[in-house]
Amino acid sequence: MTLFWRIFLLNAAVLTVAAALLLLGPVTVSTPVVLAEALILSAGLAVMLIANAALLRLGLSPLQRLARTMATLDLLRPGPRPAAVGHGEIADLITTFNSMLDRLEAERATSNARALSAQEAERRRIAQELHDEVGQTLTAVLLELKRVADQAPAAVRTELRQVQETTRSSLDEIRRIARRLRPGVLDELGLVSALRSLINELPTHGGLTARRQLQTDLPDLGKDVELVLYRVAQESLTNTIRHARATRVELSLRRVSTGVELRIRDDGQGLQGAPEGAGIRGMRERALLIGAELHLDPGPGGGTDVRLVTPFGNTEEAENTRNGSD
Repeated sequence: MTLFWRIFLLNAAVLTVAAALLLLGPVTVSTPVVLAEALILSAGLAVMLIANAALLRLGLSPLQRLARTMATLDLLRPGPRPAAVGHGEIADLITTFNSMLDRLEAERATSNARALSAQEAERRRIAQELHDEVGQTLTAVLLELKRVADQAPAAVRTELRQVQETTRSSLDEIRRIARRLRPGVLDELGLVSALRSLINELPTHGGLTARRQLQTDLPDLGKDVELVLYRVAQESLTNTIRHARATRVELSLRRVSTGVELRIRDDGQGLQGAPEGAGIRGMRERALLIGAELHLDPGPGGGTDVRLVTPFGNTEEAENTRNGSD
């Protein structure tokens, strides 16, 4: 039965009952209208309107639930689909909406996979150019500075040594940037070694103390999953350094009952209700690509608790998503 006929029949039923009560009941209408008759008719009209409103609210309540779902929907935080309750067109509308959500999430996952794949390729290219072009040029400059300093008079030798140290610091910084853009240790030695290197590179001059707990007997997660775990850890630690004003940060990687859990906790000032920026939304998009769950919660003693749980069986799914994006 269509929505039109349901509303029409509900109203027809209410009006039929009201007409039957007027015909069969003892109520009559005089001319002029007596006060008692007006009160009875007003009460009957009120009851009819209340019954009509209750029946319509009951019949249209699935649409209200669907409207609330539409208003609060976030594709980066997929939740349960609204149940296809109701009859006729209402159930068809909810079913169509759920199908639309499935298509939107699939298309978003495909487009995100393409974008992130292109981003990683661009990072790899830039890191390679920094290492091969800029790095080699600065190395040649260092060697030339050393040769000139060795032959220079004592008056300018000290200044040349200072220029040499500045150049060496710039070379180290470029190498550090190249490693952050595309960590070679992740491809060569695996996720645990890459996370250990990431923790070791954290600056300590601001009073930040870093701890790590990394299990080594983890299952084979695949390159895509390991890259997502590394990028989430990298973004979380970057946010801690830049915004948290923390004195302590802990990074852990361990096997749990549902999969592998990556956790980063700090004692900083926390999220404080601030809107999510591009970094956090990027973390959520990466987590969706591998079917993982990302949680950002306040820490038990303050600060921020970032937890990413990736199931064991998502390696094939991530690989299929990446292949589909190609």
